[in-house]
Amino acid sequence: MITELPKYIDEATLAGLTGSVLQTVGLTAAVADFPAPVGSLVAIQRQSGDSIEAEVVGFRDKQTLVMPLSDLNGIRRGSPVRLVRSARTMRVGEGLLGRVVDAKGRCIDGRPQPMLYDRRSMYGSHVSPTERPPINAPLSTGVKAIDGLLTCGQGQRLGIFAGSGIGKSVLLGMMGRYTEADVTVIAMIGERGREVNEFVNRQLGPAGLARSVVIAATSNEPALLRVQAAYVATTIAEYFRDSGKNVLLVMDSVTRFALAQREIGLSAGEPPTTRGFPPSVFTLLPRLIERAGRTSRGSITAFYSVLVEGDDENEPVADAMRGLLDGHVWLSRRLAERGHYPAIDVLASISRLMNEVANPEQQRAARVLRQLLAALDENEDLLSIGAYRQGSNRTLDVAVAMKEQIHALLQQQVDEPTSLEQISAAVVQLAEKCSQLLASGAKAAPNLSHAT
Repeated sequence: MITELPKYIDEATLAGLTGSVLQTVGLTAAVADFPAPVGSLVAIQRQSGDSIEAEVVGFRDKQTLVMPLSDLNGIRRGSPVRLVRSARTMRVGEGLLGRVVDAKGRCIDGRPQPMLYDRRSMYGSHVSPTERPPINAPLSTGVKAIDGLLTCGQGQRLGIFAGSGIGKSVLLGMMGRYTEADVTVIAMIGERGREVNEFVNRQLGPAGLARSVVIAATSNEPALLRVQAAYVATTIAEYFRDSGKNVLLVMDSVTRFALAQREIGLSAGEPPTTRGFPPSVFTLLPRLIERAGRTSRGSITAFYSVLVEGDDENEPVADAMRGLLDGHVWLSRRLAERGHYPAIDVLASISRLMNEVANPEQQRAARVLRQLLAALDENEDLLSIGAYRQGSNRTLDVAVAMKEQIHALLQQQVDEPTSLEQISAAVVQLAEKCSQLLASGAKAAPNLSHAT
C-alpha cells in the first residue's frame, strides 16, 4: 500500500493540454492556447508524422515559448503540440554504475538498458541549512598536490579553474580513478564527441568506470540537453548520497552549462546584462551548486571545472563561482608549459576547509611549503638573471635548496596512484627538513649558481 506520494506528484499537471505552433523565432517555437508551466516536457508533431520533444522555457504575450530537444526541421505553422509531463523526473538506481548515459538518463554505451526502480525529481529537493552536518572528515582525491596542500573534506565543493589545453580533463580522470569515494559521477558537458570515449577508456579506465556513472552531452547537442545533463548528474549523485554513500561529483564544465543557459535565456527574451549573460545564468548557478554537500545520510564532494576565457580569472562565470564554492584549484599555463603536471598553482589555490579536515601537523607543514613557494615566486626574476646573493634571505636560500624536492612532491604521473596518508606523511617529512634548514641558517643550501 502506498502511504506517501512523492513530492513531485504535487507539482504535476494533468496531461491533455494541447496547442499549435504559431511561429518559430531562432531556437524557440511559440505555441498558442497552451498554458503549460515552465519546465514542462511537451511533444511537437512533425509534418512527417513523428514528434520531437521540447521544453517550456517561458511566455511572451499570450504565447508559450518552447525549445526543442532536437532541431526544428519538419515543424510548420499549425503543428499540434501536446503536454507530455509537467513534473520532470528520471529513473535512478544501482544499475547505473559502470554506465555511460545521455542527458535524458538513457544508457548510450551499447549495452542493454538497466532495470531502475527509483524515480527522482530532476531538480532535487531543498535541504535546510540547519540539516547539514559540519564537514570534518577528509576525502582523498588521489592527486598529491590537492591532498597534500589543498586537502578537501567529504561534502566540500571546489572549482578547478583553467584555460583550455592545460590538463583539466586528465586531472579529473585521475580523481575518478584514484579517489577513495564510494561512487564517482562524472558529467561531461559541451565536450567534443571524440573526448567522451577517450576519457572513459583512457583517463578513467575499466577500474574507474566500474564505480562511476558518466553523463555525456556533447557540444553539438541542443542547449537544453547540455543544461539538463548537469541536473541529471546531480540527481544521480543525490540518489547515491541518500543511499548512504560518499559521492565524488565531477562536472566538466560548469562554464559550458552557463553558456547553454545563456542560449536558452536569450532565446526566451531575457536581456543580456553581464558580458552577454542574462540574469537566469546567475540564478541557476547557486541552485545547482547548493545541491551538493553533506547530509545526515551521506555526502557529495563536488569538483566543478571552470573554463576561464582568455585565462581571465575575473570573467563573469569564474567570478560568480568563486563566491559560491568552498575553495578553488587554479591550473597554471606557465607551469604546464614547463612540463609540471598536474599544473596546479598552489599559491593561487585554496581549500577553505583544510583547517577543519587536516591534522595540525599537516597544516603546519603545508604552511611551511607555501612560504617557500611564495619566496621562489616573488624572487623569480632575481634568480633567473643571477642577481640574488646567497645569504641575503634565509627563507629564499632554503627555498632554492629544496626547490626540486618540493616540485617533485607536487608532480604526479597519470598512472601514479597515491593515498591521503602517503602524501600527508611526505608533506610533513619534507616540511621538517625545510624547517631544520631554516633553523640552522640554511648552511646546507648549495651554491645558487648550481641550484638555479
